[in-house]
Amino acid sequence: MIRSLSWNDMLFFLDALRWTVLLAAIACTCGGVLGLGVALARVARSRSLRTAAATYIQVVQGTPVLMLLFLSYYGLSLFGYDLPPMVAASVSMTIYVSGYLGDIWRGSIQSVPKQQWEASESLAMTRRQQYQYVILPQAVRISLPPTVGFMVQVVKNSSIASIIGFVELAKAGQLINNVTFQPFRVFLIVAALYFCVCYPLSYCSRRLERKSHA
Repeated sequence: MIRSLSWNDMLFFLDALRWTVLLAAIACTCGGVLGLGVALARVARSRSLRTAAATYIQVVQGTPVLMLLFLSYYGLSLFGYDLPPMVAASVSMTIYVSGYLGDIWRGSIQSVPKQQWEASESLAMTRRQQYQYVILPQAVRISLPPTVGFMVQVVKNSSIASIIGFVELAKAGQLINNVTFQPFRVFLIVAALYFCVCYPLSYCSRRLERKSHA
């Protein structure tokens, strides 16, 4: 039965937006932790660690996030692991984020002038102390703008989770459009809600870039 948009539909959109933000937050948090490990391994003294981290980054960046989603949701089920859509989406997005943030943060660490490493070594600092007190504070300043900008892409790419039945904002738009047959109005609302989330992040990224002069 065809019907018009209602207030309940708007509430449904807002609830779906909440799941979109939650998925992006989980992906950025867990992916950030894993990405930091990848970045540190990428600049480690051990050649085997650097090679393993570089291989991981190349595999993740060379694999479409949609394929990661299929492998998490459908692939693991072949081995008896039936993950709920939310868990499968979180796992695949976490892997996706870690591969890109690991590369962004690796570049930020390597952007710290070599003299900073030499100065900290002359003070007899351990490797951990070098990172904690000298290198990472400067690398964080450099990495803030691209990191925040990448978070915008994570929010938008969360729409891929609709493929496995996870009801986020894009999936909600499809469901509402199926009963209202008003695609222009429905997806205009979806686009506006995405804009409300992504624009503040983009604006924050530009301000951080100007403020840090990075």
